[in-house]
Amino acid sequence: MTLTSVELIPRDAETLLRDANEVARLFPDAGMINIPDLLRFPLRSWEAARLVRPVFPRVVPHIRAIDIAPDAPLPGADDPGLREVLVVKGDPPSDLRHRTYPNSSESVIARYRREAPHLDVYAAFDPYRRAPYQEMEAIARKKEAGAIGFFTQPIFDLPMLDLCMNWLHGENVFWGISPVVGPKSRSYWETTNHVIFPHGFEPTFEANITFARRMMDVVARAGGNTYLMPLRVNLERYLTPLRRDRGVSDQG
Repeated sequence: MTLTSVELIPRDAETLLRDANEVARLFPDAGMINIPDLLRFPLRSWEAARLVRPVFPRVVPHIRAIDIAPDAPLPGADDPGLREVLVVKGDPPSDLRHRTYPNSSESVIARYRREAPHLDVYAAFDPYRRAPYQEMEAIARKKEAGAIGFFTQPIFDLPMLDLCMNWLHGENVFWGISPVVGPKSRSYWETTNHVIFPHGFEPTFEANITFARRMMDVVARAGGNTYLMPLRVNLERYLTPLRRDRGVSDQG
């Protein structure tokens, strides 16, 4: 059986725990929680992971490579309950007072393998932001540094999924799925992540559910994993129709 991870935003401890319990209740298919590290919130991803583990034992905090000083401890490395992390390069901060360092994802992955070999380290895959050959060269470097698998940015059409599954054939991949509801959401992905949506793409809730179901089925048949990012949508409304039992309620 393939694994599904759900991303939760660490706005604050109370909201995070509420959301984690809601995912556990609504979506029994979830076997893992991912927590991004977002500078606009004070709760760091590895701190949030400790809070969520009583609900979900498998929690993957995202680690921003550019935030880690060369002589600083690796986030989460001293947490005996942590099993895995996802290293991303990290976007430059909007607050110029936040110090960053010229680290690559590969250099921080290698540090984790040297200094925290008990942790499994995942890396990111993004098919949109740069030329495919550049992304695949980066994948090779991340694997050489010690990454055991990859979480992808959301993919928005099945031909792109098929192409990427060929590129990453044989790898341990969590394929990203995120709802795009409304023109503002679509503009975000086009502007920030350089996504090119397919002709006829519909940024409606119903169309997103239909596509997510199809993509999850394709990935499951291939033996892969999925990574749901329910951004700016109601968890119950989004996750319930994506259950393997296809929307059967807790009472039904």
